[in-house]
Amino acid sequence: MTNASKQNHSAEPTGASLRRGPFQAGERVQLTDPKGRLHTVTLQPKGQFFTHRGSVEHDDLIGAPDGSTVKNTAGIEYLALRPLLSDYVMSMPRGAQVVYPKDAGQIVAMADIFPGARVVEAGVGSGALSMSLLRAVGDNGHLYSFERREEFAQIARGNVEAFFGTEHPAWTVTVGDLVEALPDTCEPGTIDRVVLDMLAPWECLEAVAEALMPGGVLICYVATATQLSRTAEAMRDHGGFAEPAAWESLVRGWHLEGLAVRPEHRMHGHTGFLITARRLAPNTAPPLRKRRPAKGAHDETVTPFGAGEWTPADAGERPLSDKKLRRTAREAATNAAHMTERTTGARPEGSAPPPGGCR
Repeated sequence: MTNASKQNHSAEPTGASLRRGPFQAGERVQLTDPKGRLHTVTLQPKGQFFTHRGSVEHDDLIGAPDGSTVKNTAGIEYLALRPLLSDYVMSMPRGAQVVYPKDAGQIVAMADIFPGARVVEAGVGSGALSMSLLRAVGDNGHLYSFERREEFAQIARGNVEAFFGTEHPAWTVTVGDLVEALPDTCEPGTIDRVVLDMLAPWECLEAVAEALMPGGVLICYVATATQLSRTAEAMRDHGGFAEPAAWESLVRGWHLEGLAVRPEHRMHGHTGFLITARRLAPNTAPPLRKRRPAKGAHDETVTPFGAGEWTPADAGERPLSDKKLRRTAREAATNAAHMTERTTGARPEGSAPPPGGCR
């Protein structure tokens, strides 16, 4: 093993130091009460966490090991743990809807997001999926994220910086339309994976196909069956992708108490659909489908769906006020500032440009 490889092997990934060691001021801690209720607090010297049944002193937690217990002023015991990524996503400031952990895990696994990969993400939202993708590609890969709205990009930057403790060296955020900005950011055939979380992914297929290398994976997250159908047909009509595959994931917890083992009454049901397809080599036509289409699948007498521009209401999303977005952006920036105060791993000036012909 060469000296350079030994140095790279021993280098600690961005944010790894924040996941171990005793609790420190400025970081988030998850407190679990005797009834299993979760409370996320940011530790501050001389700070307090108040409930209707007493308070917990932050100083009792600062310096304590992860997995400790602490009692409040009423003698009630709390379990203190660092939030997992899945916990952090569910409690962080949100602007747009987040991709839930069960779907983010599917995206990383089924799109084969590997260490060192060059990945394009469109639709940053609040940064939930970005964190999973950054963990997967590591410091030696690169994630190129595109977001149309500056407010969402600000929230995502704050959330990601708060989680990793610094700006991630493998992340580039571009505010703008993917179709217009992607050719100026990445050269053709240099991207390994593309992840689209947007209302109308079919509008971006041409730009995505140009950026993907042969064999690359395109995966789209859509909320409705109408979006799913239109995306699949657009992939087939494009001619540059293999036959798409689609699915949804349903997660049901189980109650465990002695011999009383049964499914939980509540479950994580439908959140969205995932559809994926592989990029074909240049001048390659997809094989002809042998399966007979279902009756009525292509009924020309039916009015085509999806006419006109799609809006968030078409996908069942609630509108967000400008006031809420500004407040969420401030909260995300504050959380990021708390974490960067206790870290020194900021990206060095003059660092090397991203690999793979991308700017």
